[in-house]
Amino acid sequence: MAEVLVLADHDGETVKKVTFELLTLARRLGEPAVAWIGPGAEGASERLAGYGAAKVYVAEADGLTDYVVAPTAEVLAALAGQAAPAAILIPASGEGKEIAGRLAVKIGSGVLTDAVDLKPGEDGSGPVAEQSIFGGAIIVQSRVRTGTPIVAVRPNAVTPEPAPEPAAAALEPVSTGLSDAAKTATIAERVVAERGERPELTEASIVVSGGRGVGGAENFALIERLADSLGAAVGASRAATDAGWYPHQFQVGQTGKTVSPQLYLAVGISGAIQHRAGMQTSKTIMVINKDPEAPIFELADFGVVGDLFNVVPQLVEQIGQRKGG
Repeated sequence: MAEVLVLADHDGETVKKVTFELLTLARRLGEPAVAWIGPGAEGASERLAGYGAAKVYVAEADGLTDYVVAPTAEVLAALAGQAAPAAILIPASGEGKEIAGRLAVKIGSGVLTDAVDLKPGEDGSGPVAEQSIFGGAIIVQSRVRTGTPIVAVRPNAVTPEPAPEPAAAALEPVSTGLSDAAKTATIAERVVAERGERPELTEASIVVSGGRGVGGAENFALIERLADSLGAAVGASRAATDAGWYPHQFQVGQTGKTVSPQLYLAVGISGAIQHRAGMQTSKTIMVINKDPEAPIFELADFGVVGDLFNVVPQLVEQIGQRKGG
């Protein structure tokens, strides 16, 4: 069974959920193997094994993480030549898509970005990627026809599933000398962003998002209160972020972040296709909107037709009482 190489997304200590999503897809195509750039592989190997990683290629030479993007592309290119994988899966973050593009040029292969699903080709000619385009209005199927398929998959597009039988996740060191070209952009400083008590948007199991119906930046305090009562992350529609009511890094949608929590609460959001593309795989969707004809109700498991300024305070109060009880 051919290897399927997965680029791990991590911070040296924590493995991001998208890595397990990619391993879940990789198991459909062959035997998953992980490319781990930087320190921390030993501590993560057991979790990677739980999602089917049979091998972890570890590249942690001094200076490897001192440069921007290019070293990772060179390591993956070396692994592509060494292991001849059936496909290479990369998170479709801003950095991941740049790595995918650089890698495609280095090994002369085709690349697909923003895939939302992946399955084996029926005729054995390589994996078929599903992509959501035009704000989710159209679904297309694409295939790489040249070289090793490189696919950048959108985080939260699929549900991570542990392997029925954990693999070995044997660590295999990779020694790769960096070219001078890979050293032209140096990371001069790393600043750790301050994080509050709320979970990260793309990792959260509960997300509360506000939209145009919130009416203004000052009213997002109500959305935050509801989120904090549930231990949830806060999101926003494009209309809200474009209006300057909430920071753009919290935008949920086709041009923002894709989320797939256990519970998604859409408050004052009409449900434009652009927004739905970023949250429609949520396990349970609850909607609060005063317009009973709002398109978002088509996705809702539970819906409340009412003024959010009346409904949300009551909801927060009831949650507080249940927690206290």
